[in-house]
Amino acid sequence: EVSYSQSTGQKEQLSRCLQRGIRRVQDLCKVLQLPRVFEETAVSYFQRALQHPSFHLVSLEKKELLAGCCVFVTCRQHNWPVTMGTICSLLYAKQELFASVYLSLQKELELSVPALSLADLVKTHLNSFRLFQRAADVPARFVEDKEKMVARTMQIVELASETWLVTGRHPVPIVTAAAFLSWQSLQPAARLTCTLARFCKVAGVDLPPPAHLRLKELLEILLRMASQLAWLRVFNVDKKTVVKHIGDLLQHRIFLLKNAFCLEDGEEQRAAAPGEGSPGSPPAAGGAAQEEGCSSEGKRQHEGGRRPLLPPCLINPRKRLRTAAPSPSDSAITGDEPISDREIEQYLRGPEEIRAFRKAKAW
Repeated sequence: EVSYSQSTGQKEQLSRCLQRGIRRVQDLCKVLQLPRVFEETAVSYFQRALQHPSFHLVSLEKKELLAGCCVFVTCRQHNWPVTMGTICSLLYAKQELFASVYLSLQKELELSVPALSLADLVKTHLNSFRLFQRAADVPARFVEDKEKMVARTMQIVELASETWLVTGRHPVPIVTAAAFLSWQSLQPAARLTCTLARFCKVAGVDLPPPAHLRLKELLEILLRMASQLAWLRVFNVDKKTVVKHIGDLLQHRIFLLKNAFCLEDGEEQRAAAPGEGSPGSPPAAGGAAQEEGCSSEGKRQHEGGRRPLLPPCLINPRKRLRTAAPSPSDSAITGDEPISDREIEQYLRGPEEIRAFRKAKAW
């Protein structure tokens, strides 16, 4: 007989945790219909992760998420458009916990993971739509050419990226809202009355909860761009009718974005008052111009004037909770207040200790 410490380990059996994790990785790859090479790479990452000391003492929940993280890393490395939310929904996991395990896996194994390509994600997401072939449960007016819809959706997603609507957000709601707008704009006469919820239902895809907010933000950007087109100023363009002109807006989007938004507040103020601060103007007139500029600033914002192109979190910041004022009972003396060193010396030291302390201090 050969002792365990002297064995080569070739006939060792895999632990239950490793076997369960490998099966979970294989099941995820089957559900996502990934190639065989992806499955082998994800399994090897999972085996390396379990052998790393950083993952020896983690909880069972994190070890289960580790399998999903290995699949997610493999998809990213092979430029396979799968989002973190998709893996979390398959594992019934919280995105915050999944993200922490993913970052630790990437750090400990020193894996290089490229960023997700929005173009590939748009194509993959639109492949799941049932709007490109005639079917019994899909009305004829809902059917659209796939290439046209993908091309226009890509243009709207690029516009959203240029206007800070993509940064730091889940991409699927933005792609869903962009696909809805592109689908409406290709045949606006027959599709303007269709809602986003009905569109997703007929297309056979889930409606992400933030998609309504992303749609509202995209329409606001399009309305600001439409206000800069001369031939659209004669029409009463609103959030419904602006969809008819999406093709023209996307064609001239660089020029329209530059005119619809300003880079800084100072540029707008200097453009509004070009003669302000000149050497020949008196100080009183300069002060009056400043007051007029301040009073009309809110009016220009209300009328749809130029504003800085900023992220939505800066334009509409969340309200901060007010801290409650301290009550009289909180300010009352409880006996737990900090005590100064002089008071400690006065109460804890006797006369003999004080004399000894003085001698020691004099020395």
